[in-house]
Amino acid sequence: MNLVCFGRTVCSGYCRQQEGTLTRKPAGATAWIAAIGILLACDSDGIVRTGVDPPVKPDTRATRCTEGKAGPYPCSGIDLVSYLTSEEIGLTQGIVNDMWGWTDRLTGTEWALVGHQQGTAFVSLRDPERPLFAGMLPLTDGARAAAWRDIKVYRNHAFIVSDGAGEHGMQVFDLTRLRRVADPPETFEATTLYDGIHSAHNIVINEETGFAYAVGAGGGGNSCGGALHMIDIRNPVSPAFAGCFADLSTGRAATGYTHDAMCVVYRGPDIEHRGREICFGSNETALSIVDVSDKSAPAALAAASYPSSAYAHQGWLDEAHEYLYMNDEFDEAFGMVSGTRTIVWDVSDLDDPIPVADFIGNTQATDHNLYVAGDLMYQSNYHAGLRVVSIAARENPVEIAFFDHEPDDSNEAGLDGGWSNYPFFGSGVIGATSISGGVFFVRLSRRN
Repeated sequence: MNLVCFGRTVCSGYCRQQEGTLTRKPAGATAWIAAIGILLACDSDGIVRTGVDPPVKPDTRATRCTEGKAGPYPCSGIDLVSYLTSEEIGLTQGIVNDMWGWTDRLTGTEWALVGHQQGTAFVSLRDPERPLFAGMLPLTDGARAAAWRDIKVYRNHAFIVSDGAGEHGMQVFDLTRLRRVADPPETFEATTLYDGIHSAHNIVINEETGFAYAVGAGGGGNSCGGALHMIDIRNPVSPAFAGCFADLSTGRAATGYTHDAMCVVYRGPDIEHRGREICFGSNETALSIVDVSDKSAPAALAAASYPSSAYAHQGWLDEAHEYLYMNDEFDEAFGMVSGTRTIVWDVSDLDDPIPVADFIGNTQATDHNLYVAGDLMYQSNYHAGLRVVSIAARENPVEIAFFDHEPDDSNEAGLDGGWSNYPFFGSGVIGATSISGGVFFVRLSRRN
């Protein structure tokens, strides 16, 4: 096993800084799983053990998946379109983390918005086989470089937060500025900064209502207990605090800490709540469901646990708002399940959500972010890379394709490899981030 700091270099100072930042906070006030992951990985010299070196980029770009490989990458049913290494998206030290996407309706260009430890990279997919790193928005002046960054989009603006980063706030960036990049890569400044929070683990946006929800906030500002910090972004360049909600029956510190969430205008089968704005929170210990239609008086609908719970991490609804698919980030590492587990929730009654099935994947890898588009679920499962799962039979998911962008890695539980993905581009290109490798662009090689 190689000794590397988040897959990159031996950097004891960084690990010691992160350990100190995380252990000073009460349990649950920052992402518990992330804290445990780093503390387990740092040895006495502050070295993080990830088990892999940064991959060497092969000469080829677009490569079909044939006989189980796309170039050096194990695969099934997914072709490699292109990829950029960490260095090629402006990262000189640290890790790559989350990502999102934006489609410029004026030009038709699809853009990957890629988070890393030093900021947010903007990658043009005008020619997806030759992605262009157009530039980067660095972290807020005075903030600390941290392992977590999250990005969402509303009305041609990116909204960006970072956890464990000190006074970072929520950056707002006008994405239409990318149309005018003359000499890439450029270094950008934020269009505006919302300072009602300092650090936050994730940012959730309901594009239909124009409200954002900072979750896992801490380190200063109005953290709302790490739960839903609601922000009116209907005027994107003038965000305004709209309220708090915390279900104190959830979270490891009983503060209602929300690690991640999905907020929608509900159109599911529960007639009583149809048309209301509903948030589904992954709250460490439970699934939290809350009606946030009235920001001054949000109403808890349910808080439900599930068997063999270690850390309720993140989830996504099917398009009928009838089922929710949730990942638990530590059940694999703690030996509580036989393989990568996705919890299938029946949320057809919002007042009484029921875990109806466990989908156990083909590896033992730790699962991270997942998203649903149509009848397909796209999972970023750390050491096992990107997995695509059919949910055509909602309570009986079946893996139909994968692309393992960690070819020299095991498929066991652990915290290196695939962090996130973005499967919503109209072109069918899928972005997938690798903690130590950069960002990959792939495509289903057949419509499954």
